[in-house]
Amino acid sequence: MSRLGDLLRTERLRRKMTLKQVAKLGGVSEGYLKDVEEGKRIIADDQARRILKKMGLKEHNEAGFSLEDIAATVDLETVAPKQALTKPVAAKKNVESEAVYQSKNDDKVMGSVWLDALTSVLKRVPVYNAVMKEVDHRLLPVLDGRIEGAAPDKVFFFSAPDDSMRGFRILREDVCLIVPSNSPIDGAVMLVEYNQHRFIRKVKKLDAMTVLLQSYDREYNAETVALPEVNFLGRVTRVEFTL
Repeated sequence: MSRLGDLLRTERLRRKMTLKQVAKLGGVSEGYLKDVEEGKRIIADDQARRILKKMGLKEHNEAGFSLEDIAATVDLETVAPKQALTKPVAAKKNVESEAVYQSKNDDKVMGSVWLDALTSVLKRVPVYNAVMKEVDHRLLPVLDGRIEGAAPDKVFFFSAPDDSMRGFRILREDVCLIVPSNSPIDGAVMLVEYNQHRFIRKVKKLDAMTVLLQSYDREYNAETVALPEVNFLGRVTRVEFTL
C-alpha cells in the first residue's frame, strides 16, 4: 500500500473529484493515477505535491512537514471518506477551464483532512546538538494540548554529544527528549549548562545550595557544583537510539 497514493485518494474523494479530472489536472494518465492510488506504482514526493497543489491544496498550511512526514504518521483509514464517488462532473473543454472550476470550488473545502488532523495532533519537535543547532526533527503526538505535560513549543530533543552517560544507558548521538525545567530535580537525568558547555547529567541535590552532577563513562564520576554556577535546561523524559 502506498501512503502517498492514499493521500492523493483521500484528497480527491474529499473534493468529490474523479480520477479523470485529477489525472488531467496533474498531467498524468488516468491509469497511472489509479495504479498509484491502489499502491501498484510508486509516486515521487514532488510529483504528488504538484498534483495535490493542482487539486487546490495550499502548501503554506504544511508548517514545514514533508509529504513523507505526513504520509508516515497520519492514519488515513480513519479519515478517508467511506462513501462512493458521486456521478462524474461533466468534463471541461481544457485544463485551464477545469482549473478555474476547481479554484471556485476550493472555497467549499474547509481545509484538508490530513492537514487538519496533523496540526491538531502532531508537533514538529527539533533535535539540537551541543551548540543548540537544529540538526534534525521528530514528529510527536500532542495530547490535550501538551507533550509530556509541557507546552508543545517548549519541548525539544538533544543529541548526546559523548558517552559520558554510558553507565546510565545514554550513548553518544542518542536522542533525548527534554521537557523544560530551570531548577534541579533530585534523582532526575537532566540537560545542564556548566562551564559554557551543555551536557546530560544525573542530578542529586545535596542541600539548598549545592548539587551533585553524576556521569558514568568507563567509571563513575561526580562533581559537586554550587547552584549559581549551573543552569538547568530541562529533564530527560525519553531516549531514542539507532541500532
